[in-house]
Amino acid sequence: MPSTQHLLLKQLLTAGTGPLARHRPRLPAMRLAFELMSFGQLMPWNVFLEDADIEGMPAEWVRPAGADASRVVLYLHGGGYVLGSLNTHRALVGTLAQRCGVTALAINYRKAPEYPFPAALDDARLAYHWLLRQGYAPANIMVAGDSAGGGLALALLLTLRDAAEPLPAAAIGLSPWTDLLLPVGKVRRVAQEESQVLEALEIRGWGPLYAAETPLAHPLLSPVQADLGGLPPLLIQISDAEVLGDDVQRFAAKARAAGTPITLQVFEGLVHWWHLFWRFLPEARTALDQVAAFTRQVWAEAALPASRQAA
Repeated sequence: MPSTQHLLLKQLLTAGTGPLARHRPRLPAMRLAFELMSFGQLMPWNVFLEDADIEGMPAEWVRPAGADASRVVLYLHGGGYVLGSLNTHRALVGTLAQRCGVTALAINYRKAPEYPFPAALDDARLAYHWLLRQGYAPANIMVAGDSAGGGLALALLLTLRDAAEPLPAAAIGLSPWTDLLLPVGKVRRVAQEESQVLEALEIRGWGPLYAAETPLAHPLLSPVQADLGGLPPLLIQISDAEVLGDDVQRFAAKARAAGTPITLQVFEGLVHWWHLFWRFLPEARTALDQVAAFTRQVWAEAALPASRQAA
């Protein structure tokens, strides 16, 4: 049962996005509104920021006090491949890094429609290679992302695997977008249940903007279509009430059948992107604590001698 805070959040989102659904705003206006919303975010205490430049791509180090500097989370923000920035997700990345006790690197990858596929994926791969050149071992890197950023993280794993490159220790998807072929009926049903929040944000129309001339079923656009074997451990969190829920559970079942270690955590009745509202949603804080527990477990198991892992 969702918390009272979540019910209030849903009412606020309904009030804020109802007019957007009627007037169907243009993408520049939506981008501006999302950026303006970020001004109300507060970074967690004792988390410090440092600008980074990855061959011309803006990025940001997020360094909690006392964090393990030898390990890093590469964070890919959500926004349907068309919205979002370092600004919009800074507080979320900050609390995630702090809870995990490691440094994070967030990147401002290129967005559609100005830069369609594979621009965002190329930028994610560039950031991963850059971390390797900074001296991070693949086993000390995890990749994480929310929504489209979660799908991008999975696409990055597939690209690295297919190129026979070293894989990160694990990947984390917070409501990841695993299939750009969203069914119209499902979108409408969930949008009604979520009081038009998703319909207002036009999530179904964003996939084609990113895909451009590439079929939506391409496995690097829709990872659920890919061969999912040979990947590192995955943590996937999803709400059973959001439009991406069914596709993500199908992705998890396919990955498990392919032999990929996967932890699927399903939350009840929550809106898409509930993690962003961690300041006042207990469900978001619970979810992020579970992410931290997953990272600690993966790294602890990796540190065990091979004989003990086999046992």
